[in-house]
Amino acid sequence: MVEKRWVVELCDSERLELDRLINTGRIAARAILKARILLKADQASGSGWTDTQIAEALETSTTHVANTRRKLVEQGMEAVFARKKRTTPPRKCIFDGEAEARLITLACSTPPAGRARWTIRLLADKAVELKIVETTHFNTVGRVLKKHFETASE
Repeated sequence: MVEKRWVVELCDSERLELDRLINTGRIAARAILKARILLKADQASGSGWTDTQIAEALETSTTHVANTRRKLVEQGMEAVFARKKRTTPPRKCIFDGEAEARLITLACSTPPAGRARWTIRLLADKAVELKIVETTHFNTVGRVLKKHFETASE
């Protein structure tokens, strides 16, 4: 039999907390699955199932079981249930600080001839025309302006 690399040994209070998580019914399914994995993998209670047994019983992958055990041993109980924060946004921001400032200045300027006020579509077209940004959508312009005018009113 292969020796486990990350051995899970839960104390009584941790076991009770995991049981409480499973039985409350007010927690995400992925968290319930992780709690069940840890309870099945617990060596201190005497059961200590193998990764394959746990994966088959809970209908998940052995990799998920191993990663859950590893995270508990290396980082602790809170890390198992906490989601990892993104370090970078999914897309690069089109409007950086300087471009936002130029857009706001444009929005506060007098509107084009024949117009009573700026629309976000006009602002988007003008921002591209003035080479503030290469390309943009009017919804992006609207979000940038909304962000700044909401913080100004607070």
